[in-house]
Amino acid sequence: MKAIEFENVSFSYEEGGAFAIKNLNFSVEEGEFVAILGHNGSGKSTLARLTNGLLEADGGTIRVFGEQLTDKNLFDIRKQVGIVFQNPDNQTVASIVEDDIAFGAENIALPREEIGRRIDFALKAVGMEEFRHATVSRLSGGQKQRIAIAGVLAVMPKVLILDESTAMLDPKGRREIIDVVTRLNRDEGITVLLITHFMEEALRATRAIVMNRGEIVMQGSPDDIFERHEELLTYNLTLPLIGRICKELRAGGMPVRDTLDASSLAKEIAACVSKQSI
Repeated sequence: MKAIEFENVSFSYEEGGAFAIKNLNFSVEEGEFVAILGHNGSGKSTLARLTNGLLEADGGTIRVFGEQLTDKNLFDIRKQVGIVFQNPDNQTVASIVEDDIAFGAENIALPREEIGRRIDFALKAVGMEEFRHATVSRLSGGQKQRIAIAGVLAVMPKVLILDESTAMLDPKGRREIIDVVTRLNRDEGITVLLITHFMEEALRATRAIVMNRGEIVMQGSPDDIFERHEELLTYNLTLPLIGRICKELRAGGMPVRDTLDASSLAKEIAACVSKQSI
């Protein structure tokens, strides 16, 4: 079943202005993990906000699990499509972790017992059970973002959108969040849209989409997308770090094969060094 469908969707932030999204057509299957790539201003975040109704399209049709997004069903759609933004502090509403996670569930008038069960589930899902009674302000950036994800999960969405949610984190924090999201997709079957400008993160996805000037210009598996590295450069995007290292090594005379996997590259380097030493 299609979780998300866009049919000829357009959106402009100013009447008569340039389109941030232009006649966009795409769909995401239930259970997919899709990475949306593109430079600043390409339309990635606009797409995210259109998907759960934070923005209203100027034209076209958006469907979530077959239901057309309208003003009348906006509340129900937002329960199905959760979104986590770049700065976790902007999504924090309470000083204590469990109270912060409970906020969304309380807003949909769930019984207290059910809210408690959902807090338990969300904390376990993001690996933060021991922080239930912690003060949010004392957490690291990565921990705060995991709590932001937990708050969204407590509403039990079918789709999780991360809109540049790792942009403010250090490499360790970014890995933590992507690990959590990968696990949620694999174990809970949650459909994931990962909007990012970190190419390494896209490697976890089952499909990657490249946007430019409000349009989809490339899509396919991450491996397929990154094989077209010359085309990526035309959209101001680069290969993941391992891919760039491969190119530099070959330019320096080491005949390593293309790979985006660190362990595979290490084996390639070891094989080349071994041959040279014989």
